[in-house]
Amino acid sequence: LKQHRDGLGGGMLSFRIKGGSEAAARFCQATRIFTLAESLGGVESLVEVPASMTHMGIPREQREAAGVFEDLVRLSCGVEDGGDLVEDVRQALERVVVGGKIGNGVGRGNGVGHA
Repeated sequence: LKQHRDGLGGGMLSFRIKGGSEAAARFCQATRIFTLAESLGGVESLVEVPASMTHMGIPREQREAAGVFEDLVRLSCGVEDGGDLVEDVRQALERVVVGGKIGNGVGRGNGVGHA
C-alpha cells in the first residue's frame, strides 16, 4: 500500500531479502518465470538486483542512502498470469530463504521485515 497510489497496485515491486547479496542473486536464479534483466520495462516479467546491476557504479554509501542495499530485489510483473507469478516468487523464496513451505503468504522468518 505504501508503494502504490491509492493501494491500486502496479507492475513494480521492491523488497529486501534475508541473506544478503548472495541470497538476492540466488533468488533471481531460482525464479522460473521472471527473467534476470537490467531493464525492467518489458512485457515479460523481469527481476534484478540493482546494487550489482543498474546501480553498481554508484559508491555503496550513496546507494544505501538512496535505499539500494545489496539485498534489494526488484521485480517487474509482465503479462503472465498473476497466480503463476505469485507461485514463482513463493517457490523461489522457499528455495532460497525459508528452506521449507510458506503458508498463507507468511514464511517462518524472524519478523524483521525481510522476505
